[in-house]
Order: sequence, then C-alpha cells, then structure tokens
Amino acid sequence: MGKIKDNVIGWLYRHILKPVFFLMDPEKVHDLMIVAGRVLGSNSATRRLTGLTFGYQNPKLTQKITGLEFKNPIGLAAGFDKEAYLPGILPSVGFGFEEAGSITALPFDGNERPWMWRLPEQQALRINYGLKNSGAANIHNRLKGKKFSFILGISLAKTNSEKTSHVQSGIADYFESYKIFQDVGDYFTINISCPNTCEPSPIFAQAENLDLLLAKLFSIPKTKPVFVKLSPDLAEDQLDRILQVGNKYPLDGFICTNLTKINKFNHQGKGGFSGKAVEELSNQMLAKVYKFYGGKKIVIGCGGVFSAEDAYKKIRLGASLIQLITGMIFQGPQLIGEINRGLVKLLEKDGYRNISEAIGVDNKA
Repeated sequence: MGKIKDNVIGWLYRHILKPVFFLMDPEKVHDLMIVAGRVLGSNSATRRLTGLTFGYQNPKLTQKITGLEFKNPIGLAAGFDKEAYLPGILPSVGFGFEEAGSITALPFDGNERPWMWRLPEQQALRINYGLKNSGAANIHNRLKGKKFSFILGISLAKTNSEKTSHVQSGIADYFESYKIFQDVGDYFTINISCPNTCEPSPIFAQAENLDLLLAKLFSIPKTKPVFVKLSPDLAEDQLDRILQVGNKYPLDGFICTNLTKINKFNHQGKGGFSGKAVEELSNQMLAKVYKFYGGKKIVIGCGGVFSAEDAYKKIRLGASLIQLITGMIFQGPQLIGEINRGLVKLLEKDGYRNISEAIGVDNKA
C-alpha cells in the first residue's frame, strides 16, 4: 500500500506540480514550500495527515549514533530550512533528522540576486544564497524551549562579511554562535565549506586555521556531537591535513560534502552546484574519510541522492547517515519514503538485519 501511495504521489508531483513549479522562480517556490511546511507542522491534525500520506518506519533503519536515536538514516541537509521553521513537519514527511541553517552569528540578507538556478538536464541546482539567515540570536530565541520528535542538527557558519574574513575575527564569529546554541539542537555541524561567500576560498578549509577554530570551540565543555562539513573540491593533500587535525579533537565526524564550484556544464552565473553534479565527488570523499579513520568517526553522506540505490551506495562506502535536498526538489516529497522502503529491500536482499551492518562494507581495508 505504501509503495502504491509513493508511486501515485510521485506521478502527481512529476507530471502536474513540478511542471508548474519549474515555470516559477525557484526562490519563490522555496519560500512557498517553507510557508506550507510551517502551516502543516503547526497542529497535530495536519501532522498526522501528512504522516499517513508520507510516513514510513522500519526497525531495520533505526540506529543509535553518537548517543542519538535516529529512526531512519535520511535527513534534510542544511541549506533548505535556513531559519529552522520545519522541525514540526519534517518527521511526518518521513525524515529521520534535519540540519537547520547554516546559521551565522550576525544576520545576512544574502548575496546579490538571483540565488538559485535549476539545471534539469543535469539534475542539479546552482545555488548562491551566500548564507542568508536572520542570525544566531534571533533563530535561537524562537527555538529555545521547544521539543521536537526527531533529531535536529544546527549547522553553524561564519558570517558572510569582510569583517569576519580574517582568522581571528572568523573564529570569534563561529564561537559566538556556538555558545548561543549550546541549549538548542541535538548536534552541531561546523560548516567550513560554503562556496558562496565574499572570500576567494573558505579560510577554515586550511588545516592550520581549522586547528585554531576547533581549539577555540573545544575550549568549553562539549555538550553535544560535533561534525565538520567538507568541500568536495579539496585537494587530496589538503583533505589529509584536515583529517589529521580532526584526530586532535573530540570531533564526532564529517559531512561529505557541500556544493562543488567545479562547473562541468558551462552554466553562467555565480554559486555552487548540488545534486548529480556533486555525487561522484561526494562519494569519493566520504570513502576517503571513512577509510582514513577506519570507521572510528561518523561520516554523513550528502550529494546527489535521488534514489534508495544512491543512498545505499554511500552507506556501503562508509556513510552512517544520508542528507539530501536536490533529489526531493526534482523527484517530490514522497522520495523520502521511497528511499527508506528501498533501503529495507536492499538490506533484506543482502542479508542484513540492520542498516548499521551495511556501513562501509564496500570500503574495507
């Protein structure tokens, strides 16, 4: 019955809603989806109805990671719910967790428009929001004291400003947000890889600068898991140095990866590429990170997930959790249930009782 529902909703989305949405400005569609999600998540009746339409649970997908209980491995990546408006509805859509943000210490209205372009033939987006958000204090005040029915990650980035473009000012900026969110959210992601800032390249993607940043963050007692989000465009030696720095601190893991700046499509405009444009780079990096640590740090795979097979490939390479955005935009909201159902079938086919048994099986030494 669930598969039939997914097929019907998927057909309706791809053949009726998506053609309409794709005639509209993508930024307006994004804002419309945020409003719709806030409305649906605002009361128990609409949450229950949404859950009946999209929800799916199976104990084979449940994992306990860094002390947190994930009902399934599929999460909404940072970049969609920038202001953390959607934790009320996303569990009903089928997500096991979400990452809100990225959030910066100071408000930022975004880069010069336009912010987003669709590349349907390449199943990709080009994105140039530039860390648009209302600032850590504003978002924290709205979330403080609220309880959510799934895991909420808080992605922190450095304010997109020339004032924070130096190492010490940048560290102070991250640290301000880090302190503010100590009592909100279940884990932190330190986003050092946004490609759409005023700097030529992210300054904390340099290992020596990341070392200084992590030393500052961990100068206060760690209250929740901490991840670092990596760029897919790192040179191999640069990645190695970053991973060596990771060994010095109680980091729980890495997210592989953010957007890529590599323009394979000759698409004109600023920004980084998501979706299928980054899938291969993401998979290569997550495999390297998993192997470097021998599975002792958690890897979250992000980039190019449009199906259960895409997600399962990342898991078998070493990802414990999966994040997506672009696949949902192209395929529809039923994709989350489709992936979770598909993962159960793939696990059963391979003889695994739980998804944790499949992590890294294609990437063992």
